[in-house]
Amino acid sequence: MIFLARGFNEWMSEMLPYAWKMRDAFIEATWETLYMLGISILIGGAIGLVLGILMTVTRGSGILENRWLYKVLDGFVNIFRSIPFIILLALLINVTRGIVGTTIGATAASIPIVASTIPFFARQVEIALLEVDPGVIEAAQAMGSSPWDIIMRVYLREGLPALLRVSASTVINIIGLTAMAGSVGGGGLGTMAIAKGYQRSRFDVIIVATVLILLIVLVSQLIFNFLIRKVEH
Repeated sequence: MIFLARGFNEWMSEMLPYAWKMRDAFIEATWETLYMLGISILIGGAIGLVLGILMTVTRGSGILENRWLYKVLDGFVNIFRSIPFIILLALLINVTRGIVGTTIGATAASIPIVASTIPFFARQVEIALLEVDPGVIEAAQAMGSSPWDIIMRVYLREGLPALLRVSASTVINIIGLTAMAGSVGGGGLGTMAIAKGYQRSRFDVIIVATVLILLIVLVSQLIFNFLIRKVEH
C-alpha cells in the first residue's frame, strides 16, 4: 500500500507538477466557491424571486396591475442586467468595502455577485411564471381567491417546474460569476485559475481549476434535473 501511494504521488507530481503541490489550496478554493454560490443563491435568489413575482403580478393584465411600479422594476432589471459583471465589480467597490470592510476575498466578492444575480433571476422568474395557464388564474379569481392565494397556490405551485429550470440556469450563471470574480482577487477557483495558474504560466493549475468548476456545474445540474423530475411526476 505504501508503495502504491508513493507511486501515485510520483505520477501525479509528474502529470500535475504545480497543481498537485497546491491540492490543499484547491480544497480551500473549492469551499470558497461553494460559499459564494450559497450566499448568492440564498440572498440573490430570494430577492430575485420577490422581484420576479412583483413584475409578473403588476404588469398589464396582471392580478395586481400597476403599470408605474412595473416600469420601475422592469427598468431596474434591464439596466443592471446590461452592466457587464467586471464593470459592476468596479462600480460596487465602495459598497463592498463599506459592508465587509475589504474588497478582497470570497465574502467581498459575494456582494457584486448577489447584485448581478438579483436582476438576472428576477427576469427568469417573470418568464417562468408567465408560462402559467391564464385560465387557471382566472378560475382562481372567479372562486374569490385573494392575490396572495393566487401567488402561492397558482403561480408558485403551477410554475414550479419552470422555476426550477430557470433556477438551474441561474446557478450555472452564478458559478461563472464566481470564477470571474477570481480575476480581481475574489477567491475561489477563479483566483486559482487566474492568479495562481494563468498569471504564473502554470497550465496544469488552470486545467484542475476548470475541471473542479465543471464538476460543480455538473452536480448542480444533476440536482435540479432530479428535482424537476420529482415535481413533474
